[in-house]
Amino acid sequence: MASTFEFGAIADPQEAQQLGAILQQCFNFPAANWQPYSNLLGLENYRVIRCGGKAIAGLGIYHMGQWFGGQSVPMGGIAAVGVAPEHRGTGVAAELMRRTVQELWAKGVPLSTLYASTSRLYRKVGYEQAGNACRFSLPTLSLTPGDRLPVRPLDLAEHKPLQNLYRLRAQATNGNLDRNEAIWKRILQPPGEIIHAYGIGPETQPAGYVVFDQKPGAKGYNLQVRDLVILTPAAGRTLWTFFADHRSLASEITWKGPAVEPLLALLSEQTYQVVHLERWLMRIVDVPKALALRGYPVGVDTELHLEVQDDLLPENNGRFILAVSQGQGKVTPGGQGDLKLHVRGLAPLYSGLFTPQQLQAIGHLEATATALSAAAQIFAGAEPWMPDHF
Repeated sequence: MASTFEFGAIADPQEAQQLGAILQQCFNFPAANWQPYSNLLGLENYRVIRCGGKAIAGLGIYHMGQWFGGQSVPMGGIAAVGVAPEHRGTGVAAELMRRTVQELWAKGVPLSTLYASTSRLYRKVGYEQAGNACRFSLPTLSLTPGDRLPVRPLDLAEHKPLQNLYRLRAQATNGNLDRNEAIWKRILQPPGEIIHAYGIGPETQPAGYVVFDQKPGAKGYNLQVRDLVILTPAAGRTLWTFFADHRSLASEITWKGPAVEPLLALLSEQTYQVVHLERWLMRIVDVPKALALRGYPVGVDTELHLEVQDDLLPENNGRFILAVSQGQGKVTPGGQGDLKLHVRGLAPLYSGLFTPQQLQAIGHLEATATALSAAAQIFAGAEPWMPDHF
């Protein structure tokens, strides 16, 4: 069946409209939304599957980076995967994903990340859970004013200062995006919406920012945070004071953060709720390149002998030695294969979502005690999380 499919970039405006109609039905969005969405990402970043010369499925690719161990690793973010209803269940989606992963490998992109509406499809081509996306809510009446660093409105037309602060936070995490321009525009310039942005701290020494919109709420409105960066304790306490100042009309605040959210420790009471928690999936597309480009804990000086199995990309199959020193990794072929795993199991190990011992307990890897200890040191770090959805 797969031999009858043709894979490639969008050929012409007519094919772009064919894909738009497919995605409109798949995701139930207004037809008028396709043009701005396709322009945002760029038609050159879409791929389609054709059958009989007609597009029957497609997806978009966000080319950006993702931070791991203090380094930005090139990543292809997969979005808007859709198949025409009459072609579902025929292997079209799996073929679309296989060909996309193969293209990313050919172009030297070491990682791919996505949000899955159904995990089974993506696991077939090597993706696995790798990090958290969590949304919290908090009633404003539970907040009490505290610290007050300067808070000033920001001009969203000039978002370089926000990018600089975001990068400082992202570099200290695992899993945050090294955002491309399309992601920034989705946050700061959504069509038809009024967005508010405020910097926290003196202009000469900024300590964070918050970007939000206002949605109808029980009392007046709710504050929906679109982006948030806090770099100091005083900035964190100022953030809660800023939100407390809205409590006469704002009923609730929602924001995205890590599942283990440190800002919650600054609250006087545990009145928050987790209103949404899901995991994004990641695929190690180029095993040696991904391992070499990631950052590692400074002070760890050891090596790990891996044996990887990849059913789709034979170039990833085999044994590799990962030598880590001074926060950097070097990968060479060979070694003893002391830690054996499928490329799917490598994703949550690489991101740090699960410890090597946890991955062994659920059957994602087999390893000697020495290899488990080395892997635990190498992949130690902060919880992998992401505030962005794409």
